[in-house]
Amino acid sequence: MRKYSTNDMLSKLISFDTTSWKSNLELITFVTEYLQSYGVSSKVFFNAEKTKANLLASIGPEDVPGIMLSGHTDVVPVGAQNWSSDPFDMRARDGRLYGRGTCDMKGFIACVLAAVPKFMAAGLKEPLHIALSYDEETGCTGVMSLAEHVGAMKVKPRACIVGEPTNMKVVNSHKGIFHLLTRIYGLAAHSSTDLGLNTVTHAAKMIIFLSDLAEEMKSRTPMVDGFDPPYTTIHVGRIKGGTAANITPEYCEFEWDFRPIPGQNTDLNTDLDKGLDVAQDEVLVRFNTYVQDHILPDMKRQDKKSARVETDLLSRVPSLLPQSGSTAETLVLALANQNDVHVVSYGTEAGIFQTTGGVPTVVCGPGSILQAHKPDEYIEQSELDLCDEFLGRLLDVIKRSGTK
Repeated sequence: MRKYSTNDMLSKLISFDTTSWKSNLELITFVTEYLQSYGVSSKVFFNAEKTKANLLASIGPEDVPGIMLSGHTDVVPVGAQNWSSDPFDMRARDGRLYGRGTCDMKGFIACVLAAVPKFMAAGLKEPLHIALSYDEETGCTGVMSLAEHVGAMKVKPRACIVGEPTNMKVVNSHKGIFHLLTRIYGLAAHSSTDLGLNTVTHAAKMIIFLSDLAEEMKSRTPMVDGFDPPYTTIHVGRIKGGTAANITPEYCEFEWDFRPIPGQNTDLNTDLDKGLDVAQDEVLVRFNTYVQDHILPDMKRQDKKSARVETDLLSRVPSLLPQSGSTAETLVLALANQNDVHVVSYGTEAGIFQTTGGVPTVVCGPGSILQAHKPDEYIEQSELDLCDEFLGRLLDVIKRSGTK
């Protein structure tokens, strides 16, 4: 068996090109074999095509609650980004480690895996669960089989720590993400006849409605403080329609998202799903109502046969709802030597583990989100050192007792 330092492990993980549209199986195989060399077995959950997989491994007793450490294995594309070195060959320079995924979020995974020998030798009184997922960067679409398994466990973890980059600050709430595609179907005609059904025009009306709704959201008092920006955002990012200036466009589509602030819920521990739906679905409900009451009647007056509007939910990332005083929040604040919790506007898999998995969850990991997704992505060496110390304190807790 080989022992890896955190930096050595991170270099190895970076060498696997796990861009979201590619397979992560080489990395999963490496982790499985590495864990097996220490006597740790893993459960692997494949996608339908058997090209990607989630992994769950446990160290310690099975009959008591434990702590779950979670990270995603996929990274965003390097594409046309101008890197100064090979993004999948980690380079150290001036106290920073450069490479795709160093910050988001293989740095955290490297810290966890490098600590496995210490956890194995400690005689843990409660289990440590290591959870690795795929396709987080495409809307958290891969983690569900893993979260469902966790939710069905006879003895579930008492806390989940998602190691997204927070500069090791404790985050107990983040916004959700709704990613949607709206398609409009009309009727082509020569533009001079005015006999067509112009889908671009009706798409524009819908986009103006969303823009006005976005302005309305800015004026609301947030239900959870600390977000930047402190309101639900609505954004149209792509539009495509028409074939020529003198042809009435018979088809148009636009892609959009909204990122809702978590809503208030008087009983977060027992009514998470209801609170999530009430808080997050308003934008979509109001948009669909506007389409049904205003857009479609107007379109059908022009051409009843061809008029159609369809909106598909491409992905949904639940908000992480604040659970003040939860086992996860209390534990991680102590481990991080902090007194205050924070919120972030980006989405993570934490809300899925909280809702589908039924586990109190917080986000806390090394690195800054400001370095994620950029060319020459990096993580500060000092951030990895802080995470290693954090895991050392976690080891002290779970080798003593599962009651703290």
